[in-house]
Amino acid sequence: MLEVVALSALTTFLLGVGNGAAGEVGKNLTLSAGALVRRTLGRETSLPASAEDRRALAGRVHARLGRDPQRAGEWALLMESVPDEAVEPSRGAMPPAPWAFTNQEKTLRRLLREADRPWEGRPRVVLLSGPAGSGSTSVALRLGAEGRDRFPDGQYYVDLRDTSGETGLEPAGVLLRLLREMDVDPDRIPATESGRERLYRKLTAGRKALVVIDHTSSLAQVRGLVPSTPGVLLVVVVSGPPLLLEAERVAVPPLTDRHAKQLVRKVAGPEHAARVKAHLPGVLDRCRGNAFALHAEARLLTRDEPEPESVRGARGWPDHPVRTAAHLASLRLGPEAVRLCRLTALGGWPSISATIAAAAADVQELAAARLLDEAVDVGLLDPLPDLRYRFRPEVRRQLAETATVEYGLGVCADAVDRVLEALLKLVLPASRAALSESWRTELPAGYEVGPGAVSDGIAVLAAEVTNVARAVVVAEEYQRTATALWLARSLWPLQLKAGYWDEVLPALRDAARCAEERRADERMAAALHFQLAHCLGEMGRWEQADRAARAAVMYERAAGHLRGEASAVELLGLLSLNRWSYEEAYERFVEAESVYRRIEPGQEGTADLPRALALAGRHQGRALRGMGRLEESRRRLESAVDFFAGRTGAPPEPYNQARALTDLAETLHDGGDDTAALARIAEAEALLPSSAIPHRAYLAGLRRRCEAGAIR
Repeated sequence: MLEVVALSALTTFLLGVGNGAAGEVGKNLTLSAGALVRRTLGRETSLPASAEDRRALAGRVHARLGRDPQRAGEWALLMESVPDEAVEPSRGAMPPAPWAFTNQEKTLRRLLREADRPWEGRPRVVLLSGPAGSGSTSVALRLGAEGRDRFPDGQYYVDLRDTSGETGLEPAGVLLRLLREMDVDPDRIPATESGRERLYRKLTAGRKALVVIDHTSSLAQVRGLVPSTPGVLLVVVVSGPPLLLEAERVAVPPLTDRHAKQLVRKVAGPEHAARVKAHLPGVLDRCRGNAFALHAEARLLTRDEPEPESVRGARGWPDHPVRTAAHLASLRLGPEAVRLCRLTALGGWPSISATIAAAAADVQELAAARLLDEAVDVGLLDPLPDLRYRFRPEVRRQLAETATVEYGLGVCADAVDRVLEALLKLVLPASRAALSESWRTELPAGYEVGPGAVSDGIAVLAAEVTNVARAVVVAEEYQRTATALWLARSLWPLQLKAGYWDEVLPALRDAARCAEERRADERMAAALHFQLAHCLGEMGRWEQADRAARAAVMYERAAGHLRGEASAVELLGLLSLNRWSYEEAYERFVEAESVYRRIEPGQEGTADLPRALALAGRHQGRALRGMGRLEESRRRLESAVDFFAGRTGAPPEPYNQARALTDLAETLHDGGDDTAALARIAEAEALLPSSAIPHRAYLAGLRRRCEAGAIR
């Protein structure tokens, strides 16, 4: 079998374990590989973290296979059973280039030269930079429009402007957005940064593609995207000073007066030529060649209304043309709309809805929607899909600073408080609706939600997740600790059911730290550390996850909350299980069971106890399989199957029954009882809906392993 299990193939397989598909299927494959490593080497071996250590493990395993043909056959079957990971990326869809693009042809030619130069082993990377509003994004989009023939395999655009933190999106999150732009199925996107980078390089290998990362804020965000194939051009767009990136550096210059005039005339149109001629000297003086400012002022010249007296002679900020343009645009609005924009700008919200704007300005939502549309008309807001909006960063800062001067700190603080309260009222009911039976979506004392208040809780949470992450930081700054912590708690369904780990992580980190520093209630601190540990574990950040889970155990014990303590201990076991530390995992699962059994009748968690014990038994069975104690594993898993099938009086849970049957089939296969394993696979397949494609694909691979084993 050595010719089947080549060292190179084994190495590739082990490099992908834990770095491949996310979710339950990826975990099953990881556990199967770990169990087989233990059987091959005769001892427990933790899952290596680094690529170098995985290559070394592949070498040790391969050396044993030369002396054990039967084990080599098992490895060959496991590697062949992996669901087909071939992914065909879409060609992407760049946003349209601006119609009034003017006189950046020289800049564009420099980008095209980088795309066309001899490869010579040097990655094709352009760092495109310029002051806010200089038109750097327009240049990148124009490159996509003019370079379709150069990049026939795809053009992918990722805008990082809507991230919530001051440091921007983490590198793993940037890779996630890029893979989504390539239309990779969510179930095929790895949970880890290294797995995502590996997939990105596989998808772009040998292709001719353009990748644009706009509004980049750090070198780390794009370091893993530097192409290693000659046909891919990476364009990194920075608003402000350039990054220390090894790349062709292209600065976007301000427009000359001649070309600035052309841009204004294009945008305003010939029907407004007389008005343009009369105002052009002042426009040129204020805008100083800034493309955004010129475009914004040209749009204002098209408005068929008398120019407000306050606009005449206004100069604004001589060194900040974008701020000046925002100031002039706000002068075109009525006092209600100006007030709404200024107060809404205060929180730095990544996206704005009528709900948020209404809360900031203390007006009705219908009125807020109308005022937001007026702000779009004068260029203060950019419209987004789904009736949402956002400010450009410089525009937002100008409006927020003006609000503080015009209205005072007290009025501004009240506006932010109202938005925080509105977000809380939005996401807490959504969280409860998404997981109505879970104690982890409990509501604050005295907070009530009517039945059917939210039809799709996950959709609401997904729409607001970046705002919630920002709100956690803002609430802490405004000394609203309880609000910050409950906002983060509301995200539990989003990370558990929808896999939004990258999106919720900033909020959970900030909230867990806040709970520690502000000495929050132990149960609140425990819940947040549990969520943080779960999120980090799903992303393969094991050491950080372990620390957070241990903190959750500590806080739950201090609170005397047995159900929470058992759940946190169980999470520690799962973290060990996924790292191939099977004996440690088994100890944690047994400990969790003992804590559950200390819950007495009438205590919190009594009603959930049978189900919790069934889940703990299932996890014990999985750990025992990894330890090679297959008969004990079979008994635990059969008990779990009976419970979730409803044979013990509990309501049936087909999904969890299918998961337990899959685990049982793995154990039976490891023990050589492939006939029984095939029967369990058939039962699991009958329970799964047709939409469970990844799980069905995994079962198909397991079936092939069992069929081959039955023949042997």
